[in-house]
Amino acid sequence: MDITAQELNRATLGRQLLLGRAVLETGEAVRRVVALQAQHAASPYVALWNRLAGFAPAGLDAAFTERAVVKATLMRITLHAVHADDYQVFREAMQQTLYASRLGYRFAAAGLTPADGEALVPELLDFADRPRTAAEVQDWLEERVGAERKGGAWWGLKAYAPLLHVPTGGPWSFGPRSSFVAARTGPAPSGRETVAEALRHLVLRYLAGFGPASVADVAQFAMVPRSPVRRALLALDDTVEQLRGPDGTLLYDVPGAPRPPADTPAPPRLMAMWDSVLLAHADRSRVIPPAYRRLVIRVNGDVLPTLLVDGRVAGVWRAVDGGIEATAFHDLPGAVWDGLAAEAASLTAMLAGRDTEVYRRYHHWWPKLPDGQVRLLKG
Repeated sequence: MDITAQELNRATLGRQLLLGRAVLETGEAVRRVVALQAQHAASPYVALWNRLAGFAPAGLDAAFTERAVVKATLMRITLHAVHADDYQVFREAMQQTLYASRLGYRFAAAGLTPADGEALVPELLDFADRPRTAAEVQDWLEERVGAERKGGAWWGLKAYAPLLHVPTGGPWSFGPRSSFVAARTGPAPSGRETVAEALRHLVLRYLAGFGPASVADVAQFAMVPRSPVRRALLALDDTVEQLRGPDGTLLYDVPGAPRPPADTPAPPRLMAMWDSVLLAHADRSRVIPPAYRRLVIRVNGDVLPTLLVDGRVAGVWRAVDGGIEATAFHDLPGAVWDGLAAEAASLTAMLAGRDTEVYRRYHHWWPKLPDGQVRLLKG
């Protein structure tokens, strides 16, 4: 079966709840979309505002506080918010990637070995049986590895060890000073087969939330080498079906997963920084026109808040005094601007009680953008 580029776009938008806001409980919405990027504390909130009817930020506050939704280093060695039920298996699938990336480099440069890391983890989890600040953990590490090595040790362990970020208050649950607690979700994984099973689970969850997708797409999403992804898909056999993408690439999908028609309307959206839908595929042209990729994904990895028009990136936005400033990279018709203005009014209302100039520290990118249509959309 063949699938067109437009059908791929609509399939992913539909599964990501971006073709129409859904009526879902907060935790179930996070489960449905698989994972929300959470480098910036506000992004999971803006992401869910885009996806849920009547989204109330307090619902996500409560989910984080009750640990129904948890924040931790997972896919792409990046902070994500995921449903608590998904955390352990996602982490098991990422285990080898986290091991290779975090017990090397600065950890190794501090004179520590992977064996040192494995030995420290159980003790660290015992220490973090209640919330601990980064400073407290580094003091604890200093007693074990010395002052000169504690920085490298913590750099590795805060991502490698199964630690959850603890809400610390502020407008978006997590403040700039992180606090951590051990993730006590079950026994530690052991053996290659356990990791392989976890990866198969992650692949299926990914396809349900972002598919149809290629081996390269899955590998990009998780930052797992393509070979184990390919093995996982082969092992799934009849559990997945195969399609041909617009360029002939072999794609995989979950049988029965929704694939809306190509002409399904896609309403305008004001997407969060680092929104997962922009980063979940190796071929990002599914949502980002190639000409705009370098404009919205900056050289240091910052992914700007974007305008989504007819299902694809058409510009960027930022919150400023008086409303939302939208910059379109190409001319937009009046009806689209009206839709964006309605979205801006809703977003401004959501930000009013939290942070009216969210993402303001990233405004330095705007002078580097090309000229475009700029409008202040007042709330």
